Amino acid sequence: TTGTVSPQWANQDIGIASNDTEPLYVAVSNSTGASAVVVHDDPAAANVDTWTEWVIPLQTFADQGIILTNVDKIAIGLGTKGNMTIPGGSGKMFFDDIRLYRPRESAEE
Repeated sequence: TTGTVSPQWANQDIGIASNDTEPLYVAVSNSTGASAVVVHDDPAAANVDTWTEWVIPLQTFADQGIILTNVDKIAIGLGTKGNMTIPGGSGKMFFDDIRLYRPRESAEE
């Protein structure tokens, strides 16, 4: 650490180890109200203490009936999407570099 940073800010993992374990999901929806949800493969994704890339092929949403040219909402959440009756856990998550890419070509093509 450089400068006059107090010890509580010297660690990149602030808050992560204390997060409650919850499923992490991304949901997209169309203007018609249809939605598709993809849940992270790691059920403890909320506890990961390093920067992690999560690549979701857009086809995964299309396979659930989402028209990719008509997406009007994107949501990132923890717990079970739509479950408002059971309170979730607590903690902090930081998200950055949310992007859309065309399908990646394999190196062999």
